[in-house]
Amino acid sequence: MGYEGQDFSEIAAGVSPGFVEALYAKYKTAPDGVEAGWREFFDGLEGSMSGPSWGNPAWPPATTDDLTAALDPTQMEPAPKPPKGGKPAPATAPAPDQDAVIRAASDSIRAMMLIRTYRVRGHLASNLDPLNLSGLRELPQDLRTEYHGFSDADIDRKVYLGGALGFEWATVRDLVDTLRRNYCGNVGLEYMHIADVDERRFLQERMEGKDKAIEFTPLGKKAILNKVIEAEQWEKFLGRKYVGTKRFGLDGGESMIPALESVIKYGGAMGVREIVFGMAHRGRLNVLSNVMAKPFRIIFHEFGGGSDNPDDVAGSGDVKYHLGTSTDREFDGIKVHMSLVANPSHLEAEDPVVLGKTRAIQTIAGDLAKHEMALPVLIHGDAAFAGQGIVWECLGFSGIRGYNTGGCIHFVINNQIGFTTSPQFARSSPYPSDVAKGVQAPIFHVNGDDPEAVTFATKMAIEYRQCFHRDVVIDMWCYRRFGHNEGDEPSFTQPLMYQAIKTHPPVSEIYGKRLIAEGVVDAAWIDDNSKQYVTLLEGEFEAGAGYKPNRADWFAGRWSGLHAPADAETARRNVETGIDKKLFDSLGRTLTSVPDSIQIHKTLSRVLDAKREMFASATNFDWATGEALAFGALLSEGYGVRLSGQDSGRGTFSQRHAVWVDQTDEHKFVPLQAIEHGNFEVLDSPLSEYGVLGFEYGYALADPKTLVLWEAQFGDFSNGAQIMIDQFIASGEAKWLRANGLVMLLPHGYEGQGPEHSSARPERFLQLCAQDNMQVANCTTPANYFHLLRRQMHRNFRKPLIIMTPKSLLRHKLAVSAAADFQGDSHFKRILSDTNGAADADTRRLVLCSGKVAYDLIEARNAAGDTHTQIVRIEQLYPFPGEPLAARVKKLPALEEVVWAQEEPKNNGYWTFVEPLIEEALAAAKGKVARARYAGRAAAASPATGLMKRHQLEQAALVADALGHNVRDEFRRAKKN
Repeated sequence: MGYEGQDFSEIAAGVSPGFVEALYAKYKTAPDGVEAGWREFFDGLEGSMSGPSWGNPAWPPATTDDLTAALDPTQMEPAPKPPKGGKPAPATAPAPDQDAVIRAASDSIRAMMLIRTYRVRGHLASNLDPLNLSGLRELPQDLRTEYHGFSDADIDRKVYLGGALGFEWATVRDLVDTLRRNYCGNVGLEYMHIADVDERRFLQERMEGKDKAIEFTPLGKKAILNKVIEAEQWEKFLGRKYVGTKRFGLDGGESMIPALESVIKYGGAMGVREIVFGMAHRGRLNVLSNVMAKPFRIIFHEFGGGSDNPDDVAGSGDVKYHLGTSTDREFDGIKVHMSLVANPSHLEAEDPVVLGKTRAIQTIAGDLAKHEMALPVLIHGDAAFAGQGIVWECLGFSGIRGYNTGGCIHFVINNQIGFTTSPQFARSSPYPSDVAKGVQAPIFHVNGDDPEAVTFATKMAIEYRQCFHRDVVIDMWCYRRFGHNEGDEPSFTQPLMYQAIKTHPPVSEIYGKRLIAEGVVDAAWIDDNSKQYVTLLEGEFEAGAGYKPNRADWFAGRWSGLHAPADAETARRNVETGIDKKLFDSLGRTLTSVPDSIQIHKTLSRVLDAKREMFASATNFDWATGEALAFGALLSEGYGVRLSGQDSGRGTFSQRHAVWVDQTDEHKFVPLQAIEHGNFEVLDSPLSEYGVLGFEYGYALADPKTLVLWEAQFGDFSNGAQIMIDQFIASGEAKWLRANGLVMLLPHGYEGQGPEHSSARPERFLQLCAQDNMQVANCTTPANYFHLLRRQMHRNFRKPLIIMTPKSLLRHKLAVSAAADFQGDSHFKRILSDTNGAADADTRRLVLCSGKVAYDLIEARNAAGDTHTQIVRIEQLYPFPGEPLAARVKKLPALEEVVWAQEEPKNNGYWTFVEPLIEEALAAAKGKVARARYAGRAAAASPATGLMKRHQLEQAALVADALGHNVRDEFRRAKKN
C-alpha cells in the first residue's frame, strides 16, 4: 500500500534520520523502488536545491545567509562553450551533495513531525475557557520546537516544507507562528483520529495556512452581534418578568444563537430543506424564540399559566422547557422547515427520537442516497454528553444501514459543570466530547466568548456534514451565569467559579467592544438594537396576556386525514381488516417462491414446503405466516412496513425468515420487498434497546403511513428502554399533543426458561394505561394477530400498540388459523370465546385468561372431560373489552364462578389491573357472580423460576386451581410426567 496522494507530514511522522539516509541512497540508485510519497519528496527537495554548485565547499550552508549565498545563481559553474555552429550548452550543476540533502531532509522531517503534532495536539494549547479558571494552558512539551530537535539557534533557519501550510521553505519561527494561529487560537480542532484521508485533508485545507483566519464581512459581524444581543436581552427580560421561575437560561452561552442561525443559513445554501432539532433544557426557550421564531406572545402566554380553560387545547401539557414547535425560516430566498422535538427531563432521551424522525423524513423524500435535504441537530449539555450512555448508542447509529441519517451535528453547550458537579468528578476524559472519537467524528472545541469563532466552527461543521455525511461535534466552552436553575445558589459548591463569573463581562459586551475597536459598529448602534428588541418584547408581553390559543391541530402534512379518536368512534375500533382471496393467494406465492438466483438453507426449504402446504390446504397457518400476510397485505395497499430488532430478519426463535441468505455468498433476498406500492424494511438492529426503541418512536412520529414495529429479543429486554416507554410512548400524546402508532413486539410466555426469558412485564405497561393512551394485547391465534396489525393502520387514528408475542405458540398445534380467518368481513377480536367448551346453558365456571396459558387450560379441561367450564381469552387488555365480556357473561345463565387465571406471579401480570374491570363487566351483566377469583402463581420477587421441574409443578397447580381440579392430583401427574 503506497502513500500516493497523502500529506507528506503524515508519511514522515515518526521516522528517523537514519531511515531517511537509507531511503535516499535507494532513491539515488533506483527511484522507482521508493514509495511514491518519498520519491516526490526527494524530487522536490533536490529540485529546490538545484542551481547552486553542490561541489562548492560553502555547501551545506551553516546559516541562513550561507543558504542564500549558496543558492545564488551567480555561483553556478559557467556553461561550457557550444560546439562550432551549435546551440549553447545549458549551465550544469553537479549532483547535490548526499550528506547535505540528508541533513536538509532530516530538518524537513522534524518540521513535518512538528506540523503533525500540532494537528494532533494543538487543541490542547487552544484558548477555550472564557473564565480561564486554570490559568493559561502550559504549552505541551511535544508542541515545543526543542522537542523536535530545533534549538534556539535554529529558530530562524529555513527548512524545506514542500508546500505544507502553503510554504515551500519557511523558517521554524514562521512555521510555529502559523501553526499556533491555525490550531491554538479560539478554535481547537481534533480530527487526526479520522481514518479517511480526504476528510482530514478537507479540514486541513480550511484550517491551515499562513493566510487562514476567521473572517466575516462587516454585515455578517453585525448580524452575529445582533443575535447575541437578542439572546442576552431575552434571558434578562424573562428574569425580570418571571422572578424565581425556572427557565434554564442560556446566560453565558449566547454565542449558540447566531451559530444555530448559521446552520439554517449555510445548511439551506448547501441543500438542507428540513432540520430536526433536539436539545437540552438550557437555552431551550431562547432557541424557541430566537431561532425557531415561535411567537413571543405564545411563550409569554404559556408562562402565565396557559389557557383559562385547559380543555380548549387538549392534553395535560408540560413545562415550557420541555415543549417543541415547528416553523419555517428563510435565508437568501431559501426556505428551511424546522422542528424542535419535545423532550422530558431525562437527559438526552430525545436524541434517538430526533434521528428516527429525520430518517423517516429522508425516506419519505427519497433522500436516503444523499442525505442532503434533512439534517438532525442535537444540542447537549457537557455533563450529559459525557455521562449518558444513550449518546453513544446514537453515535453508533451513524454508519449503520437503516439507521444512518447522513450525519448529525452535535452542539455541546459546555458550561464546565453538571448541576453541582465539576468536570473532574463527572468524567474520566479531558473533554466531554471524547466519546465521539469512537465514530471518527471531527470535534471543534471553541471559546464561547468569541461568537465569530463559534459561528465559523458551525459553518465548517455543516459544510463537512454535507460533503461527507458524517457526524460532527462542536464543543462550545462557556459558563452558566446562574445556578442549575434560576433558584439555585451555585456558590455552595463552586465558589471560585462563581466568583469569576460575577466579574466576567457578558458575551455581548466582549464582542461589542471588539467590533467598536474594528470600526464595524459604535456604542449607539449597540444601545439602539438592544432597546428596539426590548421594546418588541414588552409589546409581545402585553399581547400574551390576551392571547387565545386555538385548539391544537396535531394533524397536518403527512398526518392529514388522521385525527384524535372521539368517544363516538369507540365502535370503529374493530374496522374490517380481512382481505380478498385473490390477494391472499398472491401473497402466498410471494412468500413461498424461491428465485433461481439464491441457494437457501435446507431447513428453510422445509419451512417453505410447510407454508406451501398451508396455502394448498387452506389450514394450519402459523404465527409467522399470519404476520407475513399482514405485512404483505399492507404493502399491497401502499403502506410502508418497518420492522427492527436484534434478530428480526430471521426471528429470535427461527420463526420469521423474512430475509433469506444465500448459502454460497451470503447475498440476501427479502420476499416482501417484491410487493409493489409499499416499502418494506426489516433490520437486525444494533444491540441496543433504549436507543433503537427511541429511534423507531421518532420514525413513527414522522410517518403515520408506515407500520413501524420494534421487536425485543425477549420481552423483558424492553426494560432497558423503560425511559422511552414511560416518557414518550405512554405519555407523549398527553404531554405534547403528538400521536404515534409505534408497535412493540415483546416475546412473553412461561415455558420454564427462567426469570430472564419469561415475562415481558405486562403489568408495567398496564400500570401506564389511562385516558386511552395506548393499547396492550396478547393474541393467541395467527389470524387475530394478522387483524391486529392491519387494524393499526386502517383506523383513522394512531395509538402505540404493545403486543405480548408468543414463543411456544409459534409452533403450537392449537395456535393455528384457517385461510377463511384472514379473508372476507373479518376483524380483530378483543375477546375469543371457547370453540369446544361447555354449552352456554351448562356453563358453571368461566375462566378468563390471556395468552399461552389458555391452551394449557383448554388441554387440561378436555383431558379431564370437564363439560361445565368455558375458557374465554382476553386478547386486548387495554382498552379493556368490558362491553363484549359483559355480553358474553349474559349468555351464561347457570354461571356460578368466574376465575382469572394467569401464569405470572400475583404481583405481576394482569390480575391487579383486570380485577376491578372484570368486576365492572360482571355488574353490567347483572348475573349472580359479582367478582372473579385469582388462580395463578403466588406473589414473587423474581418473575419466574429457573428450574424446569419447579416450573412444571407450578404450572400444573395453577391450571388445576383455575379449573377446580384437585391440585394434589395435578402435582402427582406433573411429577410422574
